[in-house]
Amino acid sequence: MLLEHRTAIITGAASPRGLGLATAKLFAEHGARVMITDLDEKAAAQAIASLPGKGHLSGRCNVTHKDDCLASVQAALKAWGQVDILVNIAGITSPQRLMDVDPETYTRVMDINMRGTMYMTQAVVPHMRERRQGSIVNMSSVSAQRGGGVFGGSHYSAAKAAVLGYTKAAARELGPDNIRVNAICPSFIDTDITGGMLTPDKLQAIVASVPMGRPGHAHEVAGCCLFLASDLASYVTGSEIDINGGSHIH
Repeated sequence: MLLEHRTAIITGAASPRGLGLATAKLFAEHGARVMITDLDEKAAAQAIASLPGKGHLSGRCNVTHKDDCLASVQAALKAWGQVDILVNIAGITSPQRLMDVDPETYTRVMDINMRGTMYMTQAVVPHMRERRQGSIVNMSSVSAQRGGGVFGGSHYSAAKAAVLGYTKAAARELGPDNIRVNAICPSFIDTDITGGMLTPDKLQAIVASVPMGRPGHAHEVAGCCLFLASDLASYVTGSEIDINGGSHIH
């Protein structure tokens, strides 16, 4: 098992068909103890109950509140004594056109996607530095690379591009501490968030633009998270990994 004796915090992981829960399940299957955090505390507890193995944790965390992020890490340390892996998945999309983005929407999209990534990273890094080990995986998007995706507007692209820049700068700064920081850039993935937003015609048009001829699945993103979190990627840091079926080749 790739993550035996490891512990992981995964944010935004309570959605039944989301990237976070798929990642949590795969990590647990590979021996990790997992903490799922989410705005919905009840859903997080239900998600944890679906994981194989023992010793898992759940809790409410608003990643835009630094105190919540610190409290989540402290709860994990109290229970486990260590945090080896952080996966920053909590995020939102927003489809407004450039001229329709209002200050409140801009702030919300930037805060949840970027500020949350920063706050959770700041919460866990002191402990990882003490132990001189750790892996942080941040969820960006193809939208950050190509200037727009399926659902997100310009402000979403900007937020996810900020996550990419932050990932690379953090990798450079934390490399001497043996803390690896990487990002994943998915394109259209069939999840709870995306599944109900498409008409059959729109879905067909999206699939037609993908060389592999289908949308991605949550377990395929989870597999990449597993690779980056494990010792298989022990010399991988500052990378952005595309999971897009060939829809953006660069």
